[in-house]
Amino acid sequence: MGAVSDCVDLGAACRSARPEPPPTRFHQVHGANIRVDPSGTRATRVESFAHGVCFSREPLAPGQVFLVEIEEKELGWCGHLRLGLTALDPATLAAVPEFSLPDLVSLGHTWVFAITRHHNRVPREDRPEAEALAPSRPPALLVEPYVCIEQFRIPRDRLVGRSRPGLYSHLLDQLYELNVLPPTARRSRLGVLFCPQPDGTADMHIVINGEDMGPSARGLPAARPLYAVVDVFASTKSVRLVQLEYGLPSLQTLCRLVIQKSVVHRLAIDGLHLPKGLKDFCKYE
Repeated sequence: MGAVSDCVDLGAACRSARPEPPPTRFHQVHGANIRVDPSGTRATRVESFAHGVCFSREPLAPGQVFLVEIEEKELGWCGHLRLGLTALDPATLAAVPEFSLPDLVSLGHTWVFAITRHHNRVPREDRPEAEALAPSRPPALLVEPYVCIEQFRIPRDRLVGRSRPGLYSHLLDQLYELNVLPPTARRSRLGVLFCPQPDGTADMHIVINGEDMGPSARGLPAARPLYAVVDVFASTKSVRLVQLEYGLPSLQTLCRLVIQKSVVHRLAIDGLHLPKGLKDFCKYE
């Protein structure tokens, strides 16, 4: 219960309003095999398995999650999505490296990790090394609607991947919510953010389907602009950005949550007397 209590207390401490960050978009500078759609929210690797490095268009704000959903996979390749942060301005790169690991990292001021279930986790010097083995997860009945990541409190709903609407979507959705699927499964949602520290540095965190995997790197330069890095590598072919609400949830989001809890599966939403736009929002978001 200690971990849950700490999280609840932290949530109460950070309820003060903070500016809503702008919507996330992909940078116009990216790997040679990447195509970004006109909205700047979908990145697809069109050939090969490399040259798939992408960046956020703007530096991230503290506590802002750069969240992607894996849309397409491609068989025949070994390896998966890579995610992280860089203090390098993408616009100043002479050329985008072929790989984020090790090429981009070797340029310095870059922290990127391959996404795995047993994620790299950095223990604090004053805590046991066992902290690095696995993130603490409260019992299912005690899961909060918010994820508490250091000083930030982020609504959990949009952080979690969702299956395509179908007769068994209500069962498949639970697998995403419990985070028992492979982290790079299709429709999984993966995010990266940084949390400033009192000493002027920052910790980098990676979130997998609503679960904070703990600090992946420490000592990032919090005073410098930090851009998200997404390497659409190997078996990961296409990703799309998912936008989050950081303040109070919108009326549209609240309606969606109530409707989704009132039906057995999302196909049943088609039978409700609701505007088509709201039905689609409830089924797919």
